[in-house]
Amino acid sequence: MTLPGRRILLVHGLMGEVMAALRPIGIDYMQSLAAWLREERAEVSVVKLPTAEPIIRNGLALRAAIAAEPRPPLVIAHSKGGLEALTALIDPGTADRCAGFIALQSPFFGSPVADLVTATPALDATATTLAHLLRIGSGEGIRDLTTTRRHAWMTTHAAAIQSLTNQIPILCVATTIPARAAHGRDRAYAIAATWMRQRGAGPSDGLVPLSSALIPGAPSLIREGSHIACVSQGQGRDPVGILKAALEALG
Repeated sequence: MTLPGRRILLVHGLMGEVMAALRPIGIDYMQSLAAWLREERAEVSVVKLPTAEPIIRNGLALRAAIAAEPRPPLVIAHSKGGLEALTALIDPGTADRCAGFIALQSPFFGSPVADLVTATPALDATATTLAHLLRIGSGEGIRDLTTTRRHAWMTTHAAAIQSLTNQIPILCVATTIPARAAHGRDRAYAIAATWMRQRGAGPSDGLVPLSSALIPGAPSLIREGSHIACVSQGQGRDPVGILKAALEALG
C-alpha cells in the first residue's frame, strides 16, 4: 500500500491515551508509528476515544469518525481498539468509506487476563476505580474483553465479519512471546504468557492468545514479541519494522 497522501487513523488500545501522555518521560505508545508514517508523507490522526468505555460505544464513535473523513482512511488499531474498529466496520456503509484495516494484537475472542480481572472482585473494583480516576471511561470496556463476551459477539456477527473480509483489505498482526523474555517490561508479559499457556490458551503475547488475535477469513502476520511489540519502541522491539511488513502484506 502506498503511503504518500494516504489518510490513516490510529486507534489506541485500553489505556492507550494514558500511555501516550507519558511520552515526555520516554514512553512510546504508537508515536513511533505515527512519526514514521508522517515521514512517508501519510496524513495521520489518532481517534480520541475513552478506552475503558464499552466497545459498542467506541465503535459507534469510530464509525462517525470514519464517516467524517473526506476520503477513505486506512485504520490501524491496537488491542481493544481493533475490536472497536471491527464493530464500526461491520456496517457496510462504513466499510465502503474505509481503505483497509490493520489490527495489531487485538483480542477478538477475548483475553484470559480480562476473565481473571473481572472474576476477582478486588481486581474488578480496582480496575473500575482506576478507569474513573484516569478519566478513560466507565470500566465496562474491560468486561467487554472477557472470552465469554467476545466469543458470543464474534459468533453473532460471523456473517457480517465474513462479508467484511471480502469487502476491504484486512490484516491481523499477532505476536507470541518466548517463555523467557530477556528485556525489561517484556518479562512481565512472559510471566502472563506462561500462566495462560498453562491454562490451555496456547501461545500468546502476554495478554492476547494467538488464536484470539485472528479474524476468521482474514490474512495474518505473526511475529515474536510481547503485547507492546507492535506499538512501543524498546530493546528487542521494532514496531516500525512490523508495520512496514504489515503494510506490504496488506497490499
